[in-house]
Amino acid sequence: MSIHIVALGSECPGGVGPGEEIMGQGQLQGGLLWSYLGHGALVGPCDLESSLHNPAFMEYTSRVFGDVTVVVRDCPSWDLLDSDWASVRKVLEQADILVIKYSVTDKLAFQQVRNGYAPRLRPLLRHWGVPVILVAVGARLNDEGPPCTCPLCASDWSSCVPHSEGLQLSRDLGATYLELPSLNHVFVGRYFGSVLEYFMIQCLKHKAKERPEKRRGNKVNELRPPHLEQPARLPPIRVEESSFSQDMQWLLERGVQFADVAFYAGDSGKELGWAHAAVLCAVSPYFRQLLLGPKTRERPQSRCVCREREPGPHSLLSTWDGGIIDDMPRSDGYLAGRLSRLVVKDPLLCMCLWETLMFIYRGAWEWEHLQEALEEKLKNTLAVAQLMERIRSLIGRERGPRDTPSARAAQLGPQTLVNLFNSPLYSDVIFMVQGSVLPAHRAVLVARCDVMAAMFSGKYAEARSRVVPIHGVSSDTFLSFLEYLYTDSCCPASVLQAMAVLVCAEMYQVKRLQHLCEVCVCAYLQSMPSRELASTGISVVRLLRRAKCHNAEQLYVWLLHFIANNYLIFSHKPDFLELSDEEREQVERLRWPSRGYLQELSEYQQRRRKLRKSRCIVM
Repeated sequence: MSIHIVALGSECPGGVGPGEEIMGQGQLQGGLLWSYLGHGALVGPCDLESSLHNPAFMEYTSRVFGDVTVVVRDCPSWDLLDSDWASVRKVLEQADILVIKYSVTDKLAFQQVRNGYAPRLRPLLRHWGVPVILVAVGARLNDEGPPCTCPLCASDWSSCVPHSEGLQLSRDLGATYLELPSLNHVFVGRYFGSVLEYFMIQCLKHKAKERPEKRRGNKVNELRPPHLEQPARLPPIRVEESSFSQDMQWLLERGVQFADVAFYAGDSGKELGWAHAAVLCAVSPYFRQLLLGPKTRERPQSRCVCREREPGPHSLLSTWDGGIIDDMPRSDGYLAGRLSRLVVKDPLLCMCLWETLMFIYRGAWEWEHLQEALEEKLKNTLAVAQLMERIRSLIGRERGPRDTPSARAAQLGPQTLVNLFNSPLYSDVIFMVQGSVLPAHRAVLVARCDVMAAMFSGKYAEARSRVVPIHGVSSDTFLSFLEYLYTDSCCPASVLQAMAVLVCAEMYQVKRLQHLCEVCVCAYLQSMPSRELASTGISVVRLLRRAKCHNAEQLYVWLLHFIANNYLIFSHKPDFLELSDEEREQVERLRWPSRGYLQELSEYQQRRRKLRKSRCIVM
């Protein structure tokens, strides 16, 4: 390999003028690059580069790192960029490293380079990506002490180049800046040489990457191991988007059968709508105080004058004078429980009660949609602002400095019903699972699960009973199932627990929960290292059987690919024989590593053994 270095400028004061001769060999031997290369440098153009020979450049070659040829083209005159720019550009295009030199005591030449030639070189250097070294040679005028490098020192600014100006030029050119007080072996070898050698090593690495066929020699008969392809990617498990808000909206619109709160207008006594106490109490602490407190049942409409003047929650709603009616009979024969009747005293809330309830049921976080709905109905900006503040006080959410839409969504949304999960608060049904008592709410179950809706709405015994026994499912599994219905999330603790919840989700036809459990199973298996997969007691083949039995099609396909990608582990297990002929054929087709690679590897190892034996015999 060879490295091409192009040097521009003169490290001597005065440089070379337009009518002067280029430096001879005697002057060249005192130069920067010649001093670095030492006695091994040979003056004259390189035979391989004779086509780029330019008489304006002094060319010489040397060897570094043992067998690397360094070709240096040194031009001390900057006037060539004006007189013969085309030939200079050809030389610069072939450069691997560019060295720009100037004398500290020649300020006029430095200003000429900075103002005239540096702007012409800058775009070319950025385009080529050539490393640049900017070298300032010489000591400043204060010879009494060490060379001054202080940017604030102005003692010799009139005749010498300050340190700050040289540093700024190096930044403009994207160069590495060096200052050498003299050209002795310490400064040239230790400072300049170390920087130049670093760039030469980087250049050699770059060239070695461009020509990989020349690495380690071109041995035609060299044995090479077979190439192992990467295993195929496992198919993704797709999960539907959450329908929590839509389910709760359906409950408000069509779940009147399970409603237990009635709203009436304060001025006319007209019925405004129905709602569910469990949902209202889960979202709003004011509803919880209004509907659940023991003193609330006996408390009629508030007559406090100070409370009526304030636009707070107590001036918005109150209970009916008759309080709460327990076990009000229904015409359809279903259990009604107790009915709460609330009076809406605020006229704005009375007009927009449906929009407010819709906002609460959908998670109490879509403030922008609520504001748009109120603006469309009220057509009054001031009234919308007042009602928005009253709704905030109603649900216990005061506006703060960090009250952003994302923060509100993170705090509420599907987590609005988390307080109702496994809580007796307004519970109207109890599940008996393996001796465990699990309270629940029919309204939430009906909205979130179609099978539960049919069970509690149809002519079944569960529709008329408060206690519902559950068979064939463990209490922990059914509790995880209920947790998803209330919180829209599921986090099984193990692979077996995730499969149990998947079976329960398939039993009650909750597809999204089933797909979430599939994701959990895949994540648990994929996180196991190979050693744990080989020694674990979990049978992946039996998981495959259960996935196929319970219509988990995505998990079934994923497990087939997983077995194929870990063929060497699972093929030695006894349960591998339980695969059907069709499944085993698909696993063999997708197996990694493939049969062809193993055969090539066996042949390669045999040839290696024969080659080693032949070498031993020769020796």
